[in-house]
Amino acid sequence: MVKAVRVHKVGGPEALVYESVDAPAPGPGEVRMRQHAVGLNFIDVYFRTGLYKAPGLPFIPGNEAAGEVVAVGPGVTNFHPGDRVAYYFNLGGYASERVIPADKLVKLPDHITYEQGAVLMLKGLTVWYLLHKTFKVEPGHRVLIHAAAGGIGLLACQWAKALGAHVIGTVGTKAKADLALANGCDHVILYNEEDFVARVKQISRNELCDVVYDGVGKTTFPGSLSCLRPRGLFVSFGNASGPVPPFALAELNNHGSLFATRPKLNDYVSTRRDLLEGADTLFAAVINGKLHVPINHAYALKDVAKAHTDLEGRATTGAIILRP
Repeated sequence: MVKAVRVHKVGGPEALVYESVDAPAPGPGEVRMRQHAVGLNFIDVYFRTGLYKAPGLPFIPGNEAAGEVVAVGPGVTNFHPGDRVAYYFNLGGYASERVIPADKLVKLPDHITYEQGAVLMLKGLTVWYLLHKTFKVEPGHRVLIHAAAGGIGLLACQWAKALGAHVIGTVGTKAKADLALANGCDHVILYNEEDFVARVKQISRNELCDVVYDGVGKTTFPGSLSCLRPRGLFVSFGNASGPVPPFALAELNNHGSLFATRPKLNDYVSTRRDLLEGADTLFAAVINGKLHVPINHAYALKDVAKAHTDLEGRATTGAIILRP
C-alpha cells in the first residue's frame, strides 16, 4: 500500500481524500517510480470540480511529477532502478509511488532537481510549445501574457524575453507585478486597477501585440482580441476564471482578420520524438540560465486541499509542488 489522494466525488477541495491505495507491480512496458515531488496545476482543479471529465471515479489527480525508478516491467530496457525521471501524464500524480508507461518518462539531467523536474513537465513543456510551436516567438515580437506571475506565466515571460520579444504581462497585485518584472516582463498591467486593453494600446503606441497568451479565459475575453494587431494570434490555453464563452466567428474579422487557437499539451507531445524534443529544449534552457524555475510554494501531499484553496484564491505565485 502507498499513500495517495483520490477524488471519490467531484466538488470542492474537500473532495480530495488522502488515503492508502494498492501499488501494483509494473506490467509490460511500465515503470514503477517513487515520487519525490509532484506539480500542482490548475488543470488539477478542473478535474476535481468535474469541468474536465476523469475516466471514472474514484481517480487520483495530478499530471506531472519527478522521482526515481524502483522497478521496471518486462520489455523496459531504457530505464533502470535508481534512474532519476520526470513525466507529464494524465492523472495519477498525487501519490507517493505510481506505475506509469515507460514511454511517458524522461530522464532528469544531473543539474535539474526533483523539484524543478516536477514543475517543468507540464508547465515548462506548455511554455515550450506555446512559444516555439503554436506561435514561434522571435526578436521584435510584442507578446501579451495574462497571469504573468503564475507558474506558467513566470516561465513564459522569462523565455519570451530570452527569445528577444517585448513582453507585456497582466497580474492582480503589486507584489505579483514586481515578481513579473523580475522575470522578464518589460511592462506589467494591474488588471484590477487598470483597463488592460487601454494600457496595451498605450504601451504599444497603438501597434498592439503579435500574440496574446491567455490562460485566464472568461474574464480576459474578449479584451484579449482587442490587444491584437491585424492578423495577430489569440492563444487560449486555460480557463482559470472559467471557459471562454461561445463567440461569433465574425469577431475575428471585426478585430482585424485575427487567428485564434485552443491548443493542449497532449497534441504537441503525442509522440516520443516530440516529447524528447520538448524536454531537451526545456532542460537546456534551464541549464544555460535562460530559465529560472520559481518554486514559491510547497505543501505536504496530505495538505493538498489547502494547496487547492490557495491556488484558486490567487494566493500563490510561481510554481507549486506537493511533497509525498
